[in-house]
Amino acid sequence: MKKIILRFAIAALLLGLSYGVYYAWVSFPIITGYNAKILASSVFVAQRSPAQVTAEELNDPLLQLASNHINYTDSSVTSSIWGMATQKAIYRKGLGVCLVNELSEGDIRSQRFNLPEPVADTATTAWPYGYGPIKNESLTANANALAQALDFIFNEPDTAHPKRTRALLIVHDGKLVAERYAAGFSAHTKLLGWSMTKSVTSACIGRLVQQGKLGVAAPAPVPEWMLPVDARHRISLQHLLQQTSGLDFEENYGKNSSATRMLFRKADMGAYTASLPLRSKPGSEWYYSSGNSNILSRIVRHTVGDANYHRFVYDSLLYAIGMYSAVIEPDANGTFVGSSYMYATARDWAKFGWLYCNDGIWNGQRLLPDGWVKATATPAAASRGQYGYQFWLNAGTDAAGSNRKYPSAPTDMFWADGYEGQFVAIIPSKKLVIVRLGLSKHPWDEDAMFKAILKAF
Repeated sequence: MKKIILRFAIAALLLGLSYGVYYAWVSFPIITGYNAKILASSVFVAQRSPAQVTAEELNDPLLQLASNHINYTDSSVTSSIWGMATQKAIYRKGLGVCLVNELSEGDIRSQRFNLPEPVADTATTAWPYGYGPIKNESLTANANALAQALDFIFNEPDTAHPKRTRALLIVHDGKLVAERYAAGFSAHTKLLGWSMTKSVTSACIGRLVQQGKLGVAAPAPVPEWMLPVDARHRISLQHLLQQTSGLDFEENYGKNSSATRMLFRKADMGAYTASLPLRSKPGSEWYYSSGNSNILSRIVRHTVGDANYHRFVYDSLLYAIGMYSAVIEPDANGTFVGSSYMYATARDWAKFGWLYCNDGIWNGQRLLPDGWVKATATPAAASRGQYGYQFWLNAGTDAAGSNRKYPSAPTDMFWADGYEGQFVAIIPSKKLVIVRLGLSKHPWDEDAMFKAILKAF
């Protein structure tokens, strides 16, 4: 009997050791990849202090397993866990940060791209068309209610589950009517939008549709799917925009998944996702996927061509609306990570929202096709009223607007949404844009926030 128990104990020990080795093998590179990427971008792109980033962004117990080293000589961050699973993130001027994956660091650093020209001084031009003085003309809002709304958003009554709002801006009818920042952040701080980048990628597609270079109903121009015998050939650009591609992609950040492999292990994120098989018929199932967004970003690159791709995104969209602080970071292959990695100041994120609130027209010039914003805010048939062209919708599940995420907000509200509570909310009926940036690791009452803000208007 003792021998049997001993054998079981040894077997259990070996099984446990095997699982531990497997967990370390697949999970440690994700942990070190996240540490290296976030720390490098925060320090070299956002110009934040390493101590602040380590204390706030990287304070999760699993993330604290990693040791991080910043090299200011070659502008990089290297992260490892007990000398294993080493990941390196490198910063390149004009491009931002990328992880060194599948390609050598030398190959990545030797890449040469046609980058946008330095931005002319706009310090004398008033917002939103420049970085000059903010013209807060007569408020069309209840100033007292507005102040109470901002207090609600920044106050922390539950210290165990803080909201950690870093920036809050409200634009009404093109005017910046409210703005507040947490200690340590300002109007000049570039903040990560996470999945709000998806909405920017959608706008890039819109620019190409306006130029007649893409059509949303046509098969998506993805090299891997070009043969009609490939079932993925039926995936249209609209399917990708609406997250109904049907590709077998797992959006799960708590384990080794399609999403974590793509972001932390792959050099060409769009190609990786494009290689995946179908799990459902295109258009039949709604499933939120960062992979779809990176395929869209790759389509922009293939459509524009390498000679002009890195300038196109800035010159035709970001700089065209004065988002001069914006940095969209590429993967190791040089394609912008259209799902996740754009930094910009809160004021510049507000400009992006105002472009959509103003039906795609900026300073009298149409930048998005006529009807594009309407299509963006129209629910995908399979999404139960919650998703359009890489934007989330408050339309509700039926014509009456029932079961919408934010009952206190109108049904025409749609928003760019990012991890840990980033959003640019657009309410055309109120001529309102609301930008909130922060580090919310716990759920909080966002609907009460919208209720408090709307009370002022």
